[in-house]
Amino acid sequence: MTTKTNAERNPKLAVWKFASCDGCQLSLLDCEDELLAVAGAVEIAYFPEATRAVVRGPYDLSLVEGSITTPHDVERIKRIRKQSKTLITIGACATAGGIQALRNFTEVDDLTAAVYATPAYIDTLAKSMPIADHVFVDFELRGCPINKDQLLEVISAFLHGRKPNTPTYSVCMECKRRGTVCVMVAAHTPCLGPVTHAGCDALCPAYNRGCFGCFGPMETPNTAALSAWWRRLGVADPQLMRAFRSFNAGAEAFRKESEAHEHADH
Repeated sequence: MTTKTNAERNPKLAVWKFASCDGCQLSLLDCEDELLAVAGAVEIAYFPEATRAVVRGPYDLSLVEGSITTPHDVERIKRIRKQSKTLITIGACATAGGIQALRNFTEVDDLTAAVYATPAYIDTLAKSMPIADHVFVDFELRGCPINKDQLLEVISAFLHGRKPNTPTYSVCMECKRRGTVCVMVAAHTPCLGPVTHAGCDALCPAYNRGCFGCFGPMETPNTAALSAWWRRLGVADPQLMRAFRSFNAGAEAFRKESEAHEHADH
């Protein structure tokens, strides 16, 4: 029986969780048969959602889910970055602060006082921040939750030393590819599809609903033009503000557009 040398061992994969719902980690577990191939190509060194086994670092690839919300998180992500050759953030929480970034638009002390009996015990930051606000990130994979096929593509790209081939266009392209009639044109339904990153296969428009922006802003989104279109559909500023403050409220493009309608007087 032969054993692998250090140079021949499979790359070490670690999966880390911060403030999140675990949905993006579950997307990896949901890969089923594909996960077996991944497990055969890497050594799963740290993944509490899937195994109790813990292998010490350094790690070749770290997948990070969740946002930074506490001082402890800040120190922990810095330690993880030092142990990781490649660090990839997965999901809206890790790439944009997540739904918990709604706290960024108010006073966090007011929220803790409303929720906790003894707010003085809560050690938290004023904002929920993406991982990239604190450490260098090699690649960001968006989505709430992420697309499991895109995740497999990113892992495969790492294993083969190439750049991940993930879309940069909007949900509108996915609507066209599946032959879905534009809900804004045909039904006058407000939709964030024109400014939202592809990845869901235009799920909501396929059921005659507007896109909710789960995958965050596409590259160079023209949010102001979309807002002007929504106004022509009868959408007022308070509703526009809330539309851009959902799963990716902390993403810069969505944050700025929501703020433009917070105190607007049209």
